[in-house]
Amino acid sequence: MFIRQKKNKSGSISVQIISKSHGKYKVIKSFGSSSIPETILSNVLKAKQEIRRLESSPSLFVLEKDTLIESFLSEVENGQIRTIGPELVFGKIFDHIGFNAINEELFRHLVIARLTFPLSKLKTIEYLYRYQGISLDISTVYRFLDKLNDELKNIVEQIAFAHTKRILNNNISIVFYDMTTLYFEASDEDDLRKTGFSKDGKHSNPQIFLGLLVGLEGYAIGYDIFEGNIYEGHTLIPTIEKLSKKFNLSKPIVVADAGLLSSNNIKALLENHYQFILGARIKNESETIKIKIFESNLKNNEFAVIEKPEDVKLIIAYSDKRAKKDEHNRKKGLERLEKKIKTGKLTKSNINNRGYNKYLKMEGEIKVTIDKDKFDKDKIWDGLKGYITNCKLKPEEIIDSYRNLWHIEKAFRMSKTDLRIRPIYHRKRKRIEAHICLSFVAYSIYKELERVLKIEKYPLSVEKVELTHNMYQIEIRLPESLHTKNIILKMDENQKQLIEIIDKFY
Repeated sequence: MFIRQKKNKSGSISVQIISKSHGKYKVIKSFGSSSIPETILSNVLKAKQEIRRLESSPSLFVLEKDTLIESFLSEVENGQIRTIGPELVFGKIFDHIGFNAINEELFRHLVIARLTFPLSKLKTIEYLYRYQGISLDISTVYRFLDKLNDELKNIVEQIAFAHTKRILNNNISIVFYDMTTLYFEASDEDDLRKTGFSKDGKHSNPQIFLGLLVGLEGYAIGYDIFEGNIYEGHTLIPTIEKLSKKFNLSKPIVVADAGLLSSNNIKALLENHYQFILGARIKNESETIKIKIFESNLKNNEFAVIEKPEDVKLIIAYSDKRAKKDEHNRKKGLERLEKKIKTGKLTKSNINNRGYNKYLKMEGEIKVTIDKDKFDKDKIWDGLKGYITNCKLKPEEIIDSYRNLWHIEKAFRMSKTDLRIRPIYHRKRKRIEAHICLSFVAYSIYKELERVLKIEKYPLSVEKVELTHNMYQIEIRLPESLHTKNIILKMDENQKQLIEIIDKFY
C-alpha cells in the first residue's frame, strides 16, 4: 500500500491510499481533496496512520499509540505549519549572493515571494500571511517600493554585479544586450508608459522597454528601462555607456541581435571605440555583397569573411541544420498564408514586406495570390547566417560568442513566465522600477540555483523546483519542558537531494 496525492483538474489535491494486486491499482480509502497545503498535509498524515493500522495486527499497544498520535494531531493548528522550502533554498542563495546586506526584512520576503508565488503585490501579502504567518498592509509594501527605488536600487545592482564578477572570475570582457517590451493592464499613458510596437502582441496596451545586459552564460550585469514608444535601436549606446560607467567596465565586446543593427548604432560603437558583434540582415545587403555571399558556395559549418568599410567585416556562416529549419519555417509560413487566402480575409492592406507576407501579390484589383516564384527564390538563403563585427577575434570565436545570445533570450522568457514580471499593474514610475528591481534580484538568484544544479547534475531543472512549495515545518510546544521546537517534516528523495546540494554550496 502507498499514499497517492492526485492533482485534480480544479488544482486541488486528493489524498488516497492505493493498493496494487495482480498488476491492478485499487483505491482503499480517500481522505478528501483540498488546495490548502495545511489541509493536504493533515490528510497525508491521516493516510499514514490508516496504513499503519491496516498493516499491523490489533493490539492494546498499537491502539494506545494510535490514540496518542490522533490526540497530538488534533491539537495541531494551521498556524503551526509553515512552508519552509523557499527559505531553505532561495533564502540561502539570497544570503550567499550578498543581498542580506540590505537590512530590510520586507525586501527578502518580496524577493522570495517573487520566486515562489510570483503574483500581484496584494496576492503576495495574502501568500506571506497564509504560508509564512507574516502580516503586512499594502500601504507598507508600497512605501517600501518607493524606498527601494530611491535608496536601495543602486546597492542591489552593485551586489548582483559583484556576484557575477565572482562567478565569471572577473572576466567581463564580453557582454550581451537585448530589449523586450513589458505591457500594462491600465489603458492610460504617461511619460513612461506609452503605446508602441509590442513584442508581446499587446499593441493597444501602454508599455515600457526593458534593456538587459548580461555576461557569459547569462549572468546578470544590469538593466535599464525606457519609454514604451522608443525605437529599440536608440537604447543600445545609452545603456552600454551608463552601465559601463556604473560598474567601471573597460570597453567590453558588445553582442546584440539584428534588431539593434543600424548604421547609427555601428557609427556610435565605432566612435566610442567599442568592439561589437551584431546579427546581420544579409538580405538587405547591397547587390555587390550578395554576389560575394553566393560566390562563397559554403558547405556545412563553413564560413566566409567579407570586408566592409571602416574595418568592419561581414562573416557569413552556413549550416545544414539551419537550412532545414529555415525551409521548415518558410513552408509553415506559406501554409498559413494559403489558409488565410481560402478564408477570403486577405486584402490590399496585407500586401507588405513583413514576415511571410512578402510572398503575397495582387492580381487585378481585389484578388490576392501567392507569388510562388518569390517563395522558391528565397530558398537560396536557407542555412545562411550573417554577423557584422569589428572584432579581432577569430571568425569561429565570433560565431560562438553570438550563439551565447540565447542566454539573454532565456532570461526574458524566464522573467515573463517563471517570475511573471508581466503584466505590470503599477502606475507610478517609482513602483514600476522597484517591481523590475525585485524581478532582477529574483533572476540573479535563479541563475545561481541553475548553476549549482548543473554542477551537481540534479535530475530536475531550475524551472521544476516547485517542490520547495511542499516542504513544511511544524512548530510544537513540548509538554514537559514547555520549550517550542520547529520540526521540518520528512521530505521525498528529490527534496532531500536538493537540500543536500544547497547545504553543500552555501
